[in-house]
Amino acid sequence: MTKPIKIGTRGSPLALVQTELLADALRRHHPQLAAEGAIEVVTITTSGDRIQDRALSEAGGKGLFTKEIEEALLSGEIDCAVHSMKDMPTQLPDGLVIPCLLPRDDVRDAFFSTRGDTLDDLPEGAVVGTSSLRRQAIVLARRPDLQVVTFRGNVGTRMKKLQEGVVDATLLAVAGLNRLGQAHLIQTVLEPEVMLPAVAQGAVGIEIRADDKRMRELLEAVHCPVTELRVTAERAFLAVMDGSCRTPLAALMTEPDPQGRVRFDALVARPDGSEVESVTYMMNVTNLHEAQKLGETAGADLKKRLPEGFFTGDHKP
Repeated sequence: MTKPIKIGTRGSPLALVQTELLADALRRHHPQLAAEGAIEVVTITTSGDRIQDRALSEAGGKGLFTKEIEEALLSGEIDCAVHSMKDMPTQLPDGLVIPCLLPRDDVRDAFFSTRGDTLDDLPEGAVVGTSSLRRQAIVLARRPDLQVVTFRGNVGTRMKKLQEGVVDATLLAVAGLNRLGQAHLIQTVLEPEVMLPAVAQGAVGIEIRADDKRMRELLEAVHCPVTELRVTAERAFLAVMDGSCRTPLAALMTEPDPQGRVRFDALVARPDGSEVESVTYMMNVTNLHEAQKLGETAGADLKKRLPEGFFTGDHKP
């Protein structure tokens, strides 16, 4: 019997659901993998899972959700890893690649509050809970009178804290709520014009060893080229901006229309929302090279506009 495929994942409810999305897709496309024991899920606790008392930007950034999983992949303990692409650093460890992206879910953020249905409804001085510097910066740019506090935990934990009055409002990714079967909880969906999503939000990537031909061939059948095109542009922007959890960044490329035309929006902000710079492009993107170029151009154009000291906070408006 062929040895089972071992899929590595974090142990959060969302991570496990996303892992099952991959497993189900593999079973559909490869009947031999539908046999009992053909696919094994290996749960790995990451540094990001262990740190719950402070913002991840203070503890080391994006790699906190991937380090231990990638170590297991490199050692051969697992054959592939399932990641939320918004958590992935732009530089992968030597010997690892992401050849497969599952179809992307809704990219938008959902707003929850006991004191109104939108950010604009909140009373002056209301407290918004989020662990995302992107959300913090965009909220404060729109409503500098609000307070933003670090707010982590799963959906249930955050909803409970909201109802208990720990915060007046919070935001969650629509994609995660959809995958968890909790879309019915959504109060208000914020359009990208109000809350531009994180780079690659709603996308799930599958990481493997670069020399693993078996896994590469199995994953070809479940790969979504349109998602790859969009994520390539957004992550190219992130790479140029040298993005980390310490810098509020956002980017979104739409799906190409029948003529291959896309819209690409990107922004960078200071964490306190006092300065926000953004760019928008409308152009044709038909291949990965063009997507990469678009993201890099957006990053370069934005960088030119930024005053000295923008990223360090030395610059004062």
